Amino acid sequence: MMLATGLVAIDSTVIATAVPSIVADIGGFTSFPWLFSIYLLASAVTVPVYAKLADTIGRKPLILWGIGVFLLGSILCGFAWDMPSLIIFRAVQGIGAGAILPIVITMVGDIYTLEERARVQGYLASVWSISAVVGPTLGGVFAQFDLWRGIFFINVPLCLLAGWMIWSRFTEKVERREHRIDYAGAALLTVSVTLLILGLLQGGTGWAWDSPQSLAVLGAGAVLLVAFGLVERRAGEPILPFWVLSRRLLLTTNLLGFCVGAVLIGLVEYVPTFLTVTTGAEPIVAGLALGALTIGWPVAATLSGRLYLRFGFRPTTILGGIILVLGTAMLALSTVAPSLWVVAALCFVIGLGFGFAAVPSLVAAQASVEWNERGVVTGTQLFFRSIGQAIGAAAFGAIANSVVLGLGGDETTPSTMAAAVGAVFLGGAIVATVLLVAAIAMPRVPLAVPAASDPETPPV
Repeated sequence: MMLATGLVAIDSTVIATAVPSIVADIGGFTSFPWLFSIYLLASAVTVPVYAKLADTIGRKPLILWGIGVFLLGSILCGFAWDMPSLIIFRAVQGIGAGAILPIVITMVGDIYTLEERARVQGYLASVWSISAVVGPTLGGVFAQFDLWRGIFFINVPLCLLAGWMIWSRFTEKVERREHRIDYAGAALLTVSVTLLILGLLQGGTGWAWDSPQSLAVLGAGAVLLVAFGLVERRAGEPILPFWVLSRRLLLTTNLLGFCVGAVLIGLVEYVPTFLTVTTGAEPIVAGLALGALTIGWPVAATLSGRLYLRFGFRPTTILGGIILVLGTAMLALSTVAPSLWVVAALCFVIGLGFGFAAVPSLVAAQASVEWNERGVVTGTQLFFRSIGQAIGAAAFGAIANSVVLGLGGDETTPSTMAAAVGAVFLGGAIVATVLLVAAIAMPRVPLAVPAASDPETPPV
């Protein structure tokens, strides 16, 4: 499971430091947010489908499928010839990634007790810590020597090893039953979110916000999103059951996951580029500064287990929210006088906030249901986090592009980049505040798993 997590972890950090090199080679600075958005969108919209199948055909077939598709996407990305092709192949990667992390976290919920899960989540989070060093370092090395394609080819041996380990060592007993995949819901969700992200990315750059194109794209996305909701109400096996939004605990933790994803992608997208342009830092060094975030995360994730077992899920999550608000607000202020060490220190603090907020809220959601609902609940949590990342990447990209164009359109000027990224980080602080509000709104959750879990009469 740690090896499978490593696939997603390394890929999320290795590409961030290579963005300047990729843009210098194949162009498309205004399009580069799509490298993140399309990957996250593809993974997000497939998570509910995978989660539903995980509760019907089992975890093992799906995670092996995800690793295989991720491998194919990585190879294709390595051979991309321009920005559009790279964006398309990143979508293939995302389709595979959608089955990896959610299924891994579901498997943790299956295998380990409530008391053990924080420790095991800490082990998984440590993968992100290792990737915080390995990923940016490899990405920076490849970028520095103009060999950015290598950042995708390094996934090949990792995929093969992870697939072999899971195939040979993980066994499960699943009672097979007939199931129906909600194709209509999946299609409506994919198209609606894609249109909304397209509208956010192109607004203010490709067309004016009040132009007919903008209104048509955003309007169509909103209408299709409403249609998705209507279809889900009538679907026999909806990919996003409405009971996961009717329970106060799941509603607040899903909102919290959305905010985690949005804040995280804003930092991953812009911290390395900001430091490279404004301080002259090498890509390797800029990547390590971002890596401080994923060092703080597993530290807090491990400690959070002791805290929520003693004080409860809600107080621990609120602590994480407070740390996040303070860390992101200070990061936004730091863009006035860019400093590599200050940014690295604040990324570490923000990582602590993520660890104290994300892990307890996820474990609380898992602890409120039984096995046959755990896949859907975990998948929904990761779905909202991925959607938060996808929409966050688009929204922050629109903010940055608007500021850059408003200041003359030269993203290589330190003052322009500082202003653009300052606006992005300020937006992240606002989202972190929403996260804190969601944490405060969480109900108190008993540490014991309920004896029964009826979707119609939920325990919380």
